[in-house]
Amino acid sequence: MLSDTWHLFHKYMIITMRMPLWSLFTLIQPLIWLIIFAQLFGQFVEVENYMDFTVPGILIMTVLFGSSWSGVSLLREISAGTVDKMLVAPVSRIAIVLSRVMHSAIQVIAQTFIILIVAWLMGSTITMNPIYLLLGMLIIFLLGVGFAALSNGFAITLQREEPLVMIGNLMTLPLMFFSSALVPKQFLPDWIEFISIINPVTYAVESVRAILVGPPDFEIFAKGLVFMLLFAGISLSWTVTAFNSLRD
Repeated sequence: MLSDTWHLFHKYMIITMRMPLWSLFTLIQPLIWLIIFAQLFGQFVEVENYMDFTVPGILIMTVLFGSSWSGVSLLREISAGTVDKMLVAPVSRIAIVLSRVMHSAIQVIAQTFIILIVAWLMGSTITMNPIYLLLGMLIIFLLGVGFAALSNGFAITLQREEPLVMIGNLMTLPLMFFSSALVPKQFLPDWIEFISIINPVTYAVESVRAILVGPPDFEIFAKGLVFMLLFAGISLSWTVTAFNSLRD
């Protein structure tokens, strides 16, 4: 399984490197939020350094835009018959799903580094400690795995692009606004704060913020890490189960 996952993952990475514009295209909206809205909202939100506050949220937004559409390419391969050919080949079924999810998660890691570089150039003072950056990237990786797995699972289950696109839209900005990604919790209405309790974006943002902004808070980080492990594990398990039923 590991060997098959690596070879398929390597294939998808080569395809991405041959078409880098798609990866850059998914960065447009996060960059707009970082360059324009972070400056605009900073005039209204009572936070000492809104740029540092919002950078973790923009990083998570990058993950959502980069991974929530992962299932579209799988759906197109299903429609083209490519997946059927894989199913009759001596390839691990789990590897077919895992390689796609891993490819999407690694891709968003590279994209978040671009966002970090832009943020530093704009004057952000978030930590450059490599250990803390590595811990923050771990949270981002797990969130990317979770949402990429969900996207692929919905693609397998729905078998249609229209509802998949609708679900992809629901997994981006709505989840951002139902969290503390862009504004502190005390500014959220009670009903939004209640929804944020079950929103994985909330835990990802707060754990990344806890480790990258100001003195590290390992208690908040550990809470987010546990939630991200559960989220990624459950999402990936559901997708593998859905793929096995597709095979049958």
